[in-house]
Amino acid sequence: MRAELPPVLACGAWLKNAACLLADGRAQWSPVHGDLGDPEACRALDVSVRLLASQAPEPVAAVAHDLHPDFFSTRLAQTLAAEWGVPAIAVQHHHAHIGVAMADHGVDEPVIGLALDGVGLGTDGTAWGGELLWVSPGEWRRLGGLWPLRLPGGDVAAREPWRMAAAAMQAAGQGDGIAARFAPVVGAAAAKGVQRMLAAQLNCPVTSSAGRWFDAAAGALGISVRQVHEAEAAIALQTLAAQHWAQRPVEPCESLVDPTALECLDLRPLLGRLLDTPPAGVAEAAAWFHVSLAHSLADWAAVAAREAGTRTVCLGGGCFFNAVLTSHLVGRLVSQGLRVLTPRSTSCGDAGLALGQAWVAAHQLAGLRPASSIESSRCA
Repeated sequence: MRAELPPVLACGAWLKNAACLLADGRAQWSPVHGDLGDPEACRALDVSVRLLASQAPEPVAAVAHDLHPDFFSTRLAQTLAAEWGVPAIAVQHHHAHIGVAMADHGVDEPVIGLALDGVGLGTDGTAWGGELLWVSPGEWRRLGGLWPLRLPGGDVAAREPWRMAAAAMQAAGQGDGIAARFAPVVGAAAAKGVQRMLAAQLNCPVTSSAGRWFDAAAGALGISVRQVHEAEAAIALQTLAAQHWAQRPVEPCESLVDPTALECLDLRPLLGRLLDTPPAGVAEAAAWFHVSLAHSLADWAAVAAREAGTRTVCLGGGCFFNAVLTSHLVGRLVSQGLRVLTPRSTSCGDAGLALGQAWVAAHQLAGLRPASSIESSRCA
């Protein structure tokens, strides 16, 4: 990290919150406070950021925060910035994830970023989470996203993977079969209600989230109906995939990438096989889903790298805790002659996000170029 960058304090995200002071080319961290739905975590964050600011070698030049206006971390950043008479700088969630890897490796040239997680507010006001980005230290643009799924019932869909499987069925033109498929699992009333909700697009915001596609796969395979803990369904899916792969590798599907349409990676073809999987084939299907997804994601990033004239791909976001996905994706990228960078000194998930926020904001302040996002067309 460049020592000449101005000192910036970043307040982190909502989940697994931690704050970071970037000054003199090094990152100084607060403890991990946890999720900011807990009032005690909010109070701890307030104490931490003030302490970090007091330890800066010179006055903090800006306070960075997530794009989401309702996060406590955002409101705190804006309050402190006003109190100290410095800018409050909003940094888009997935831009920050890629910034973590770039900061960790001292990258100053443009890269392709692949950011995969559960959710982060996009510049268009929708929920992102499967993003292909072009990032340089002072500028960025969104090249594409995963095929968007609807969230039937809003946030509740993230806690009930069967709803995401239903959303994937609807996206694949199989919406009329939702009630019949899921009534034996969740009851006729709930299954019919979700089918009607999706058909009418009522209370069904869209998301490009990779995490929700993992939920859809787990729901389609019957691995998880409802989850109590974050990423519970995805972890169960990964466990089965790893167990099967250790005994018998599987061949992925053909790449889903259309080189002429990078703005959208259409994952709908993966759903058919999962829905038709008999109980005895669930572990094999879980492995197939992982390797097929990994290869298509890698090809997506590789095409973008060639078009952008870069040989570096940076990875960020909580989905990269998934060792099966990450190993196959990285291996595929490396086989195509690309350098792959992941966070090495901090978490690839939201606990490390503040470093990316601070790095992006510091480069913006340094005047390399104003940070900007250029929208791509969304998937239809």
